[in-house]
Amino acid sequence: MTVENPSRTEIGEILKRSKRIAVVGLSTNPERTSYMVSEAMQNAGFEIIPVNPAAVGEEILGVKAVGSLKDIDGHVDIVNVFRRSEHLLEVAKEAVDIKPDVYWAQLGLQSEEAFNYLQEHGVTTIMDRCIKVEHALTK
Repeated sequence: MTVENPSRTEIGEILKRSKRIAVVGLSTNPERTSYMVSEAMQNAGFEIIPVNPAAVGEEILGVKAVGSLKDIDGHVDIVNVFRRSEHLLEVAKEAVDIKPDVYWAQLGLQSEEAFNYLQEHGVTTIMDRCIKVEHALTK
């Protein structure tokens, strides 16, 4: 099965109903793309939960970072991933354990293996798309 994203209309609906985004690989460096995108989404009203094992307990965008998705209390609407494509399956397996509504791999990231795994577990999957760009296009 090849990676097939929801339509832009469906992506817009996902973003309209979502509030909590766990960002895997959110950097503490404000110059990194993960930081800039997450800051924009936070400024747009989304709750951002930083997931960065190297920064556990540190504040990123004013929120204490956790080491893994399993460390998050409560439901996560979107798991937004800023890790290289070869790590997407590993993150997908962790994501399935917390049952998010959506698994979102950022622009340039794609894994057919991770996509197939997520589909088998009923998780809506978006790959190779920037959440900030999609939010701007579907407002």
